[in-house]
Amino acid sequence: MIHFNKDTFDNTLAEGKLMMVDFWAEWCGPCQMLGPVIESLAEKYEGKAVIGKVNTDEEGPLAMRYTVMNIPTVIFFKDGKEIDRKVGVMPPDVYIQVLEQNL
Repeated sequence: MIHFNKDTFDNTLAEGKLMMVDFWAEWCGPCQMLGPVIESLAEKYEGKAVIGKVNTDEEGPLAMRYTVMNIPTVIFFKDGKEIDRKVGVMPPDVYIQVLEQNL
């Protein structure tokens, strides 16, 4: 799993691969609950999709660019464009469905 900053995010996005990005913060309880799910999916989809996290406290402009108003927000990208977004903690199957439909 990648912990993105602006540069690594932009470089990875430019590659056009399927990406799942968790916008989160350390103080956010629901974000902490979602963390292990994101880590598990990162292992499961290694080599198939890029799965990472953006700390909104450290990368505020990146969160603002995608109008992340609530956290956790998980945004899916493909070919450099947003294709889906899930706000709040969801069951793992919700994220898996989006990943599988776009591989």
